[in-house]
Amino acid sequence: MADVKSSKLKTFGIRAVSGLVLVAICGFPLYYGGWVLTAFIAVVSTRIIYEWVRMSDPRINDSGQAKLALIIPIAGLLIAIGLAQFGVWGMDNWKYALTAVGFTGALATLERSRRGNSSGGGLWAGFGCLYVLLPSLAIMWLRGDVVGVEAAGFDKFVFIVVVVIAADSWAYLGGSTLKGPKLIPKVSPNKTWSGLISGFVFGSLFGALAAWFIGFNPAYGALLAVPVVLFAVLGDLLESFIKRYLNVKDSGGIIPGHGGLLDRIDSLMLIVVIAAAVLIIWPNIWPTVSPMTGL
Repeated sequence: MADVKSSKLKTFGIRAVSGLVLVAICGFPLYYGGWVLTAFIAVVSTRIIYEWVRMSDPRINDSGQAKLALIIPIAGLLIAIGLAQFGVWGMDNWKYALTAVGFTGALATLERSRRGNSSGGGLWAGFGCLYVLLPSLAIMWLRGDVVGVEAAGFDKFVFIVVVVIAADSWAYLGGSTLKGPKLIPKVSPNKTWSGLISGFVFGSLFGALAAWFIGFNPAYGALLAVPVVLFAVLGDLLESFIKRYLNVKDSGGIIPGHGGLLDRIDSLMLIVVIAAAVLIIWPNIWPTVSPMTGL
């Protein structure tokens, strides 16, 4: 038993260090936003596309025709984020960026279907484009172009990231320590109800702390953190379900203790899209006046 606990603590330590390194790497582009963040997203999302295609397309290592499985989504990514950031001919940047995502998904579906329907066929290729490209655009929209920590977009994105990291970390610690019944063992055998509850509790606490730091009511911050944790958990479970269906353990091996980039940010993939959609429909859900930022 002691060896198991020691192993889990060691694993958590590796995960924590890897997480801190990632936060440090992401800090610079998140501070500047705009084209700096766009360039960073281009690099990170290209890697995630590679992990997705390698995971979902058994013929990706073949020469020749399978190369399009990577070329199409990467080209679509660059076009979509380029339209969102720089625009074209004064038109609605985001409308055309979203159109590019849809077109890329359709093209990837057709390309994969042409090569056969194994392991889910074209639907996996099309879904993968939406799964990676939509969060990329959502992050850009949430963060915005204004430079610095006083930007409202910086506050919004940092709030989400703080809550997600806190919930994920304490869910791991709570589940490893308290154990108990499994959450959905057929989808993710290591997740427990105790971990889920720990994630919600500490996600809300850190949401209150982040709200206080940003400059709005901590109680409201704790309340706002609840749906953030919920969709972060659903995003994590979604990737777990996909990996289990495709019979893969990790999306990659680039990050010690985590696996691939997709394994590390799977909790963010869904929540950033939901957050962007909610803020478009209901912008007043986020406090408009902050004593700290004046925004």
